[in-house]
Amino acid sequence: MRSIYFMRLPVTKRLGKQAMKVFTAPTIFKPALMIGLLGLSTASMYAQAARSPANATINNPTASLQLISLNANEIATEDDTNNLSDVADMLESADQVDDSIDSVADESALTDDTNEIDVSIPPEVAQVSLNAISPETLKTFVAVVDLVRREYVDAVNDEELFNNALSGMLTKLDSHAEFLDAEAYENLRAFTEGDVGDVGIKVNYQPTDGYWVITEVIDASPADKKGIAVGDYLHQVGDFKLDEDKESNDIEQLLTGIAGTQVDVVTSKAGRRKHTTTLQRNNSHPQTVEASLIDGIAVIKLPAFQNNSREKLLEGLIDLDAPITGILLDMRDNPGGVLTSAVSVASLFMSDTDVVQVKGRQSDTRTLSTQGLAILESLPVVVLQNRYSASAAEVLASSLQAQKRATIVGEVSYGKGSVQSVIPLNDEQAVKLTVANYMTASGNKIDGIGVEPDMTLSGSESTWEQQALALLKTKALDSGIRFVRKPAKVDQAVAGNRVQ
Repeated sequence: MRSIYFMRLPVTKRLGKQAMKVFTAPTIFKPALMIGLLGLSTASMYAQAARSPANATINNPTASLQLISLNANEIATEDDTNNLSDVADMLESADQVDDSIDSVADESALTDDTNEIDVSIPPEVAQVSLNAISPETLKTFVAVVDLVRREYVDAVNDEELFNNALSGMLTKLDSHAEFLDAEAYENLRAFTEGDVGDVGIKVNYQPTDGYWVITEVIDASPADKKGIAVGDYLHQVGDFKLDEDKESNDIEQLLTGIAGTQVDVVTSKAGRRKHTTTLQRNNSHPQTVEASLIDGIAVIKLPAFQNNSREKLLEGLIDLDAPITGILLDMRDNPGGVLTSAVSVASLFMSDTDVVQVKGRQSDTRTLSTQGLAILESLPVVVLQNRYSASAAEVLASSLQAQKRATIVGEVSYGKGSVQSVIPLNDEQAVKLTVANYMTASGNKIDGIGVEPDMTLSGSESTWEQQALALLKTKALDSGIRFVRKPAKVDQAVAGNRVQ
């Protein structure tokens, strides 16, 4: 079990809970979960750094990384080894500012042994200062709950009713806010360590019907639990209406995202009315950072930003075991993820550079900057993105572009520029709430706009990698850099004891 760290937010001081529970690598740092997604969703906030213990290199596969310059054929000095500081150091604790809630109402049970609606307002509720919430509004809510209990065609328990009420309240705020039940909360925490999720369906376009038809529903998946079946028509995913111009990969990417987040789908039975279903991406599966070598150029496919993305990227370069003359960073379909992870990846390519601005409702604008040694600074970079590259992926692309550190190619990215905070209510439930917006380091807006590529690629997307490689070859180094693991130092005292 990995360590769990907490951070308090003002809204949860009333609840007696700590707001920000996050799994982290045991010897790296204590980040608050900062995630951004392509309209899919995310989580985020600010963190306090923790010092790595002296034996951190034992558990960190890249702590002993060093470079060999083939131009000089020399091993890098001790001071040149990877020493990226904890990116979380730049993030401060959330502002402890009081909100407008003076107190929280006591729990009151709704009885179901009467045929009449009790419209009286309990004294403890009437005295709660909730500003905009009037007694009449509370009375209406109680009345609707009682009505559903007595009249709805199927029996519904109170827990389900209130969970639905919480979910509806949050999702009406924006497409990223949501109530997380136990399964969704656990999946979201799992995402930070490497999981993405989908809703458990596959679709194909049927020209004879003129619709996208669901061809597979995974047993016990979120779609299966909500009654979606093989043969149903899929008309819309989120804000995207589906037509014959979409491709299967488009649909797959729309349905896939950070594990534990939700998406609305519009489906229908053949000849029946359309209806909207909210599904959580709880059919989770691990994602890996892939690295390959093509004509001396390292092609790194980064599917999402998780706590270990920086380490996985470096491990991929080491495992290539060959001189590298340039890096093609493929962030197509990358929905975002942990924001501090994007900053730490940016720190590999740039030193002392502003990456992103974060502006909350009650706090000053914060600028997150790179830290540590930029060990990939000498390598030319091309970033490949598409319309599903979002949030943290856009943060990285825009910062590399602004510093002319990389050439961005592909198409305009998604344009998701809001930050979400995951606030635990208890051990099994949490609220994901939009708490800030972010912009490029120069103050340009990302939300609803996206990152414009330096070069728009044409033709089938399957050819984009070759087009990007052709561009990068014109910038590649004449002689490359090889990444190796430095041999571990042997403690002489320990060694002596072993000999005795």
